[in-house]
Amino acid sequence: MPASSPDAAVECTVLPASARDPQGWLVRETEIRRNRFLTYLGRVEDEPRAREMIAALRRRHHDARHVCSAFILGPARDRMRSNDDGEPAGTAGAPMLEALALRETADGRADLTDVCAVVVRWFGGIKLGAGGLVRAYSESVSGALDAAPLVSRSRMALLGLDAPHADAGRWENELRAAGVAVQDAAYGASGVRLTVGVPDTDEGRDAFAARLADVTAGAARAERIGEEWVDHD
Repeated sequence: MPASSPDAAVECTVLPASARDPQGWLVRETEIRRNRFLTYLGRVEDEPRAREMIAALRRRHHDARHVCSAFILGPARDRMRSNDDGEPAGTAGAPMLEALALRETADGRADLTDVCAVVVRWFGGIKLGAGGLVRAYSESVSGALDAAPLVSRSRMALLGLDAPHADAGRWENELRAAGVAVQDAAYGASGVRLTVGVPDTDEGRDAFAARLADVTAGAARAERIGEEWVDHD
């Protein structure tokens, strides 16, 4: 069973899956010197969905002076974007992105991803200055994150193994009893193809290999066929 690259991310932190629904966006409002800031946080799985969220909020708040945004995508957090939307350069999108990127989770890691932050601002007649805007946008996102439920997500390796018809049921039952996530059992003319998910770490794969050898008396070999990301409560 080949391992994935050692530097690939195997854990990250995200908003709950319910935040994919527009009605599940987290919303927080603050007022600073008569300027109104309305912050939205949403879970997004790719850049088109992030931009859809931003566009939807532009339409919803068409009377606002600025709709600024920032998002981080991917388990390795390799896609980061921000937009000042007319605010002085570097006073809105950049501090928003920094607030997302530096957010530490419960175990002290800065690994928040697949998240989009949008801050809508209505000017109240009092200018905040460049420094005031940086603080306002940064604190708006940080305050929303303080109230946001977060969940850990880990990568599971998907492994396939072929079982004879006579053994497939027993193998599947014993693997399940050992805590292995058997995700599919595809019956064919020549046998049964079992698909299992195991933690995508050296320890997780080695533990499964040992369990598989025990259950099948060394008769089965698993091959990597993919991966998936799983949220944990």
